[in-house]
Amino acid sequence: MDELRDRRGDRLTHGSGVEASREHRALDHSFIRGIAWTGAVKWFSQALSWISTLVVVRLLVPEDYGLVGMATVYLGLVALINEFGLGAAIITQRDLADDQIRQINTLCVMLGLAGFVISCAAAVPLAVFFRSPELRWIIVVMSFAFLISGFQTAPSALLQRELQFKFLAVTEGVQSVLQAAGTVALALVGFQYWALVIGGLLGTASATLIVLSRRWLWFGWPRMSSIRSALTFSWQILVTRISWWVTVRADYLIAGRMLGQSALGVYSVASTLAHLPAEKITGLVARVSFPLFSAVQHDRAALRRYLLSLTEGLALLVFPLAIGLALVTDEFVVVVLGAKWIDAIMPLRILAFLTTLRAVYPVVPQALTVIGGARFIMYVGAATAVVAPLGFYVGSWWGSVGIAVAWCIMQPLNAAPVCWLMGRRMGVSAGEYLRALSPALTSSAAMAFCVLLVKAAAPAALPVAARFAAEVGVGAFAYGVTILALHRGRVRALVELVRSARR
Repeated sequence: MDELRDRRGDRLTHGSGVEASREHRALDHSFIRGIAWTGAVKWFSQALSWISTLVVVRLLVPEDYGLVGMATVYLGLVALINEFGLGAAIITQRDLADDQIRQINTLCVMLGLAGFVISCAAAVPLAVFFRSPELRWIIVVMSFAFLISGFQTAPSALLQRELQFKFLAVTEGVQSVLQAAGTVALALVGFQYWALVIGGLLGTASATLIVLSRRWLWFGWPRMSSIRSALTFSWQILVTRISWWVTVRADYLIAGRMLGQSALGVYSVASTLAHLPAEKITGLVARVSFPLFSAVQHDRAALRRYLLSLTEGLALLVFPLAIGLALVTDEFVVVVLGAKWIDAIMPLRILAFLTTLRAVYPVVPQALTVIGGARFIMYVGAATAVVAPLGFYVGSWWGSVGIAVAWCIMQPLNAAPVCWLMGRRMGVSAGEYLRALSPALTSSAAMAFCVLLVKAAAPAALPVAARFAAEVGVGAFAYGVTILALHRGRVRALVELVRSARR
């Protein structure tokens, strides 16, 4: 009898293992397809965004970007409060009933309406604070995005929870195309800063309509007793996001107040270009990673595997772009932006190096959030938000370069305790994390060495455009050759992961 029971237990254990293996293969399949679609669309969107940004930069003046940058400082905060972290609650709390989701959907729309009304009321005081009368109507028009996106929050979160990565990637691509086309067209016909405002609104409206066409949700009157657990979780997410907003927007606020509109425009362009690779690639990958982390929140081994794989992939994609931009900043600004943006060279170079951290770090708090680390991350974010404005204020004494240097101090201070928690809660050692980064780090080092050799060997009479092309070409070649020479096994493992997920 005992032998029979043991054999039956073995069969059950084996069956459970086979079922777990199938689930992991299914998640790997979703992971690879999600990365493939998000990667393809993101590269397309990245190229389109770069082209449209460069065209618009040549058509507009720093003051135009400064005006929109002032509005973005405030509207970014309202957008975070407006969403209230409810989308993250829907993705993470997988036991929410349909009626509870309908209540949350109604709450999202109500918050969107509240955000629009509050922004309209705040438009005049903000225009007075920034000493820019034109800012009033910019804020009013841009605030329509709150009304529109309020209808999208819950349906989009459900699509992410259902791992509809292909649809979400295509939606992102369509949004990028319409926004870029609208912005460039309006800039060409002389709309000045309104081109940036209306172009962004067009992108938000198009994405909302596409999401609703795929996942329409009905509404239910919110009852706090019914959705209290979701609200508690979303509150922690909200505080974290507000703290991060204070950190990432305090530089704009202080630059606009202390340095003036023109200097803010220069810093805004430098910041946008430096962080564009991380924002475009990491931002869309985050749509894949957070739902996947949520799906394996009770399987720490799978969670670690996805975290390290994503870290390695993000580093391989972003590090050469960020470090390469930092190496060729002088030539890039002269050739691509024009002489009027010379003041952006140093802040752009400093912030481009910082983008390496911004690219790989966001997946760490995502993974910790799904296993109960949201409260700790909230405290770290709040502490950073208190210190960062003071750091940027001190940095502003040395202009936009000083603010960029302050960023290089604030960002690691924010990331260090969260990475410590990653090691404690998830068992990811510093060695494992560095091994995930090593292909990108060593290949970027070889790229940097070769680019610096080209800089040193190039004749002084060589045109700037030719020097720029040579540096980019040699750097890209060196990066690719180093990966294949030193990390062929890692590349083969990634290829095998793709093949196994497709089977």
